Amino acid sequence: MSMQVSEWKKSRHSGNGGNCVEVGLTPGLVRVRDTKDREGGTLTVPTAAWSAFLTGVKAGEFDLP
Repeated sequence: MSMQVSEWKKSRHSGNGGNCVEVGLTPGLVRVRDTKDREGGTLTVPTAAWSAFLTGVKAGEFDLP
């Protein structure tokens, strides 16, 4: 069963060029989609995994050398 996202959000730092992703929340899951192809599907991950990913981003774990 597919849970619907009631609100999609993108970073306020995103421009209007269409090269963005949006994030939507459903119970226990985070969904990510491309703003250029909103009907093209979503990447869906558990909330805990998304939280760990964001922690890594903030800590610089994915920064290029």
